[in-house]
Amino acid sequence: MTVLRRLCRSWSILRTQHTRRRLSTRAFLCDKVDVKAEFSNGRTLCLESGGYARMADGAAVATLGNTSVLITAVSKPRPGPSPGFMPLTVDYRQKYAAAGRIPSNYLRREMAPTDKEILTGRVIDRSVRPLFPEGFHGDTQLSCQLMAVDGLYDPDVVSINAASAALAVSDIPWEGPVGAVRVGLIDGEVIVQPTRRELTKSSLNLIVTAADHKLIVMLEGGGDNVLQQDLMKAIKVGTKECQHVVRAIQQLAKDAGKPKRSFTNVITVPQEVLQAVSVLSETRLRSIFTDFSHDKVSRDEAVNTLRQDVTQKVMEEGGPADPHTTHLAFSQVTRRVFRELLLDQETRCDGRTLDELRPISCNVDLFRPLHGSSLFQRGQTQVQCTVAFDAPENMPKLDPLLEATGGHRDRNFILHYTFPSFATNEVSRGGPLSRREVGHGALAEKALRPLLPPSFPFAILLTSTVLESNGSSSMASVCGGSLALMDAGVNLVAPAAGVAIGLVTRYDNTGSLVDYKLMTDILGIEDYMGDMDFKLAGTSKGITALQADMKVAGIPLKVVMEAVQKSTEAKSIILTIMGDTLSQPRPNKDIMPVLEKVDVPAHKRSRVMGPGGIHMRRIQAETGVQLSWEGDNVLSVFAPNPAAMEEARENLQELLSDHEPNLEFGGVYTASVVELRPQGVMVTLYSTMNPVLLHNSQLDTRKVHHPSALGLEVGQEIKVKYFGRDPASGQMRLSRRALQASNLAFKNLHKTEPV
Repeated sequence: MTVLRRLCRSWSILRTQHTRRRLSTRAFLCDKVDVKAEFSNGRTLCLESGGYARMADGAAVATLGNTSVLITAVSKPRPGPSPGFMPLTVDYRQKYAAAGRIPSNYLRREMAPTDKEILTGRVIDRSVRPLFPEGFHGDTQLSCQLMAVDGLYDPDVVSINAASAALAVSDIPWEGPVGAVRVGLIDGEVIVQPTRRELTKSSLNLIVTAADHKLIVMLEGGGDNVLQQDLMKAIKVGTKECQHVVRAIQQLAKDAGKPKRSFTNVITVPQEVLQAVSVLSETRLRSIFTDFSHDKVSRDEAVNTLRQDVTQKVMEEGGPADPHTTHLAFSQVTRRVFRELLLDQETRCDGRTLDELRPISCNVDLFRPLHGSSLFQRGQTQVQCTVAFDAPENMPKLDPLLEATGGHRDRNFILHYTFPSFATNEVSRGGPLSRREVGHGALAEKALRPLLPPSFPFAILLTSTVLESNGSSSMASVCGGSLALMDAGVNLVAPAAGVAIGLVTRYDNTGSLVDYKLMTDILGIEDYMGDMDFKLAGTSKGITALQADMKVAGIPLKVVMEAVQKSTEAKSIILTIMGDTLSQPRPNKDIMPVLEKVDVPAHKRSRVMGPGGIHMRRIQAETGVQLSWEGDNVLSVFAPNPAAMEEARENLQELLSDHEPNLEFGGVYTASVVELRPQGVMVTLYSTMNPVLLHNSQLDTRKVHHPSALGLEVGQEIKVKYFGRDPASGQMRLSRRALQASNLAFKNLHKTEPV
């Protein structure tokens, strides 16, 4: 009876646990909501929410093909005063496991973020940041987890859409959604969401992020000298396709979204404080911004002096203001005055017209030891570029994860962009490379890479150092980098230049755009006070790189098309100025590196290497060249200059020169024993010969376990037969056994003859 009760109790427990698991599974399935965005070419983006990371404020999974990305959104109130910016952090990480790989580092763990991860995080940030409402400064983090990758679709566009969906379904204040698509161009036909294989044939790789009503939020792309009309066509198609994603996310937010939380606008300033600051500063600000004798430093100093004076006077008068509120009010008045001068009077703070470029000067061949160098000055933006050629083997090896996730690129060209603090008259303690430097360098590299010759024998490192900065240093790096490459003798397809276009807008009470002004070649302050930073680079024929960041919740397509037109016109003017300095690649300099291929016969490979590679190391140390094997019989010799190559060539010829006499196949020679080994004896046929192993199996017709059994000693001379060289190792093939076998056969023959 007791046993029966125990069995019944156990059955009841098992049934209860099974019911709980079943209910939990049902709850999981009931919470999960998914939608699909169908593109015009039949490809589908799937979006789902509710099945993962339900403790986050918002979470969504986006899938294109078999590439899936999970993004979570979490936001917390920020204590204390406003930081003056939206504290948004985008943490994008690619996992080897998602690509079916194991990390290739020593610890076999995920390490610090790569450039690819940083650039993808920046693209996501730039796509969603403009749509956070004004005054919301809560600490917000987007965590991006690559769950699976199929090698067909790059996860970056999928991640943008997942981030948009995660913010849309969350309770975080956000005025989205946005949608993103990748656009390619093959034989003049626009391809939406192209695969990696299609991108290899595409002359354009463009990411378009757009909000509802076809408002463009972000552009990022590169091309192979794409014509202006083709680029504009691709932007239009991409903006239209983004609307499919926007509508899908709107439906997802309707089905699974949370009500948006309320927040306090931390930049709200009491009207009486704003009025007092305006009375004290507006006239003087207009005077500063219309004094065209100011440069960046003096203008900033004048504005800061006025800020301190106004703050002091407001505080002396008493009232509800505190220093922080007064500074916020002064910033708002400064921004309004600056923008009104542009919108109403078309007055820029340096006196230029809206379409006018700053003064440009160029210089090349700055330092003779450098392979190539240039200095590009545009207004108060100054960039120095240097070119270094090196052996192809010295380029970093491609990470296998990048191949699986769409990060593959031709590794014979790298651009390093650095922005030291002194460029803006600031003090910094240094540290790791900033995300901004990575992004600016990648943009300049993207602009120059398509112009390199298809086959170049050296690895190229282009270093761009910003010495002064007052706007658009990345586009100055394109101009300076193009000049430096031509100064180094690189036969570019065509010189390249870049320019930045700015924008100020005015909206009515309904949020409709009523007025705007575009500015060519913007200053730093025009970028800071404006609503758009539009960068375009390319040649006189076409466009190679494009990047557009908006500070408002989307720009109409018409405005973007006008920015493309203005930047193309400005680019042509800059190329003309650059051409006056250097219009064609220079002929080879006497300091240019040299690369040669030397054929090494198989039997001489060991002679070139020496014991443990000592001969190769000696040549590299004495001459400064770099030696590396390409296959078994080809030695690649990279020399930093012709003189080093000549010295290395003499050393190699000495090693490869034939010091051995002509040996006849099947000939009998006298060999000298120089060493006894367990597996045989080392012998030489002539004085300059490297010792060769005569194996135990070739010492005697009998089986020999050690050469001492035959009474052989060092210095003893023996007769051997020569059978040429081994085709694989190049070593001589010698045999004493063959001679003994011949002698024995001869004796046996004479024994059988009749007397």
